[in-house]
Amino acid sequence: MTNLKKFMSQPHALYVIAVVLLWLKTYIVYRIEFRLGIDSALQTFLLFVNPISSALFFFGFALFFKGHLKNWLFVLIDFLLSIWLYANVVFYRFFDDFITVPVIFQHKNFGELGDSVLALMKPSDVFYFLDTVVLMVLILFKVAQPKEKMPKRLLKRVFIIAVSVFLINLGLAEIDRPGLLTRTFDRNYLVKYLGINNFTLYDIIKSTQVSAQRAVASSNDLVDAENFTKSNYTPPDPALFGKAKGMNVIYISMESLQNFVINYKVDGQEVTPFLNSLTHDPNTFYFDNFFHQVGQGKTSDAEFMLENSLYPLSQGSVFMTQAQNTFQAAPQILKSEGYTSAVFHGNYKTFWNRDEMYRALGYDKFFDASYFDMSDENTINYGMKDKPMVKESMAYLNQLPQPFYAKYILLSNHFPFELDEGDVDFPAGHTDDKVVNQYFQTAHYMDEALREFFADLKASGLYDHTVIVMYGDHYGISPDRYDSLSQALGEEITPYVGAQLQRVPLFIHVPGVQGRIVHEYGGEVDVRPTLLHLLGVDTKDFIAFGSDLLSPKHRQIVPFRNGDVITPSYSYIDEKCYSNPNGEVVDNRYCENASEYAKDALSLSDKIVYGDLLRFYKPKGFKPVDVSKINYKFDPSINIYGKTNDQSDAHNSMNEDE
Repeated sequence: MTNLKKFMSQPHALYVIAVVLLWLKTYIVYRIEFRLGIDSALQTFLLFVNPISSALFFFGFALFFKGHLKNWLFVLIDFLLSIWLYANVVFYRFFDDFITVPVIFQHKNFGELGDSVLALMKPSDVFYFLDTVVLMVLILFKVAQPKEKMPKRLLKRVFIIAVSVFLINLGLAEIDRPGLLTRTFDRNYLVKYLGINNFTLYDIIKSTQVSAQRAVASSNDLVDAENFTKSNYTPPDPALFGKAKGMNVIYISMESLQNFVINYKVDGQEVTPFLNSLTHDPNTFYFDNFFHQVGQGKTSDAEFMLENSLYPLSQGSVFMTQAQNTFQAAPQILKSEGYTSAVFHGNYKTFWNRDEMYRALGYDKFFDASYFDMSDENTINYGMKDKPMVKESMAYLNQLPQPFYAKYILLSNHFPFELDEGDVDFPAGHTDDKVVNQYFQTAHYMDEALREFFADLKASGLYDHTVIVMYGDHYGISPDRYDSLSQALGEEITPYVGAQLQRVPLFIHVPGVQGRIVHEYGGEVDVRPTLLHLLGVDTKDFIAFGSDLLSPKHRQIVPFRNGDVITPSYSYIDEKCYSNPNGEVVDNRYCENASEYAKDALSLSDKIVYGDLLRFYKPKGFKPVDVSKINYKFDPSINIYGKTNDQSDAHNSMNEDE
């Protein structure tokens, strides 16, 4: 007891206690909350020690002070670091990823995500702040009573030790994974080797470097990307090229719909009977090996790929960080073909910066929540329910000059997959997870909305000359819930199986054209050239990383933002090569060519987006977007269901202030 009292009176006592508590708590969080893929004793050791350097460093700043101020600074620093750790825990539970600087700049949308965030929290999460409480108790009950200030020589030593521990940590990490800081496709690796706080510091440095790329970029930076995309161009199928020329186009983003739902039954009932029927529709192409390729931008990333045939960023969302860029998106490309473009979305125009991004993409009109009846019975979670939204949209769709290019963003099948009682007419799943069980109900509701929408299109006369593209934008069930999902699917979800679950449905309905089930492998980046070729627009003069899914020479390589790659024969997952379809691990050399292609494609696409390089590229006949001529101000003259002009502007102003 004497030695303990002596220690507690030392100027560094609370510092040591704070470091140890945060270190151990962080390690426990790593093991419980994150799936970091520990494969060796060295990785286990690094995971255990990597929280130390940042804890030594950050708590060291409190040592510059003395007395009560120093003590309470320990509490404040610990609380802030705990908040950051917990924020990453909640974020990871759904996104299977860590918070980055670009994500932080998307904060204005967080207020609309309240229900989802609450659904991701657990009562046991109070544990993540227990060390802060311990520090407060030690101070309030005067258990820790330092009598002197930390000597300057010891203060310097603290930071030298912190930096030394980090350098040793980094050196050992580089031995196990050479090029760790240059091969950053997967943030799981950076956190596994360096720790959550060191990753954040690294991310800040990288984000600062990236923000400077546009200022120094020139047309010379575009040469490699232009050569790469031109050499990988896939020509259209002559039998299909131009078969939909002059037809209207409707894109439908099917929120969170994964392909395993197609033909899946609960209690003997089909979850998606309407979509199931389209898999055998004579005029519909159904792609059963189609994958989402989104990053942290999720729905917005899917939109970005389908419009531009560029990859999303490895962190953050293009919609939030690069909306000032020059793009050559499908809506603008089709203007030269006489198309009018419009978006229908049951949330307000500022949500996810869509009003700015849609201007950059060349959309003429944006029918946001202001144009719909947003009464309580019509809304839930993220905005308007799918059924009333598609029903009410018909009045606006029928007003558009033809040919038109329209996009629908559905919302109801969104985490946490909740419906009002009156909208539930389908049995829940039978797993131990309420969220997974409800997923089948919201997916069924969306399927019914689509059936009703198709019926309305037929009644309006639009159906027979409209190409309809429906796609699942991203996964709905996150890896955090795979234990429960495995109960529904009847198989263990290994890393290999989890990668295969990233398939999402893609349907392309083309009136008068013989459809079929297409087994070729592809992803969201491939949709733009596929559609444009059907419309008779050759894409060889445009920079695009996608490959026409209907081309006899379609390139069946599907890169993902985390560095994974899937082809018909092999799947490269977490740096392991698997043989398809049995999932057996094989030598990595079988995946080398596809992996190298993916690395080149992703890095060149990033170079284009970060450097805003398309401002230097002028395809023949393409007229760039003039954003000054596109205005999404609420138009009361065409308002049928929405608020008054004043109410709409007031709501949008509120959103912009958040």
